[in-house]
Amino acid sequence: MNPVTHTKRLGPLGMALAVIGCAGALLWPLLVPAAAEAEAIDVPTAEQPIATAPTGMQTAVLAGGCFWGIEAVFEHVEGVTDVVSGYAGGDADTASYRATSSGRTGHAEAVRIEYDSAVIGYTDLLQIYFSVAHDPTQVGGQGPDRGSQYRSAIFALDAGQNRAAQDYIAQLDDADVYDAPIATEVTPIAADAFYPAEAYHQDFATRNPNHPYIRHWDAPKVSALQARFGDRYRARPALPLASG
Repeated sequence: MNPVTHTKRLGPLGMALAVIGCAGALLWPLLVPAAAEAEAIDVPTAEQPIATAPTGMQTAVLAGGCFWGIEAVFEHVEGVTDVVSGYAGGDADTASYRATSSGRTGHAEAVRIEYDSAVIGYTDLLQIYFSVAHDPTQVGGQGPDRGSQYRSAIFALDAGQNRAAQDYIAQLDDADVYDAPIATEVTPIAADAFYPAEAYHQDFATRNPNHPYIRHWDAPKVSALQARFGDRYRARPALPLASG
């Protein structure tokens, strides 16, 4: 089975865009091709979810390429009450787009997902993450965005999340879901070690649906979410949008 098709070989155009990242917005209208194809990988549900599932409102932190796309997907998931783009994996003093874009801060572009555990569970979010949100087999970036800041990473906020993520990755590797090994890192972090990104990054796809980068790379992910997880998909994000 092929990996997620919206991150196929980059080609000359992709290699050129790799140096500007997802926020090289001014160049995209001149360079972007037609919308990328996207389809979900048929990822099974987790055999070992969190042993004692927490109740009430919970938090997950995930990374997988430009945070615009990960945010766009999870804003359309039932049970998710808020999604914030930001930085995780590095220190507070380098938690900015300019610093993180160097690829030397340890940060990954990530999203903090607040969700109602009565509606959706942690490993349900991971199933969507591994199926439609990104290609977990890619190393050193995602799609046209290259560098460690675009790596695939799960930032576990407690021991339960850490074990559930590790077990699920092992399950998917054993099932040969992908053509290549899963490259996703699982890294424990403290709850306050996620740093929200600048206001102009928040809810970017929702606010800018016609932006060429969003139309090419991220809208197809949302379409794949609807096709694969119709029972969890909501057409309009029922979220508190950022005011910036």
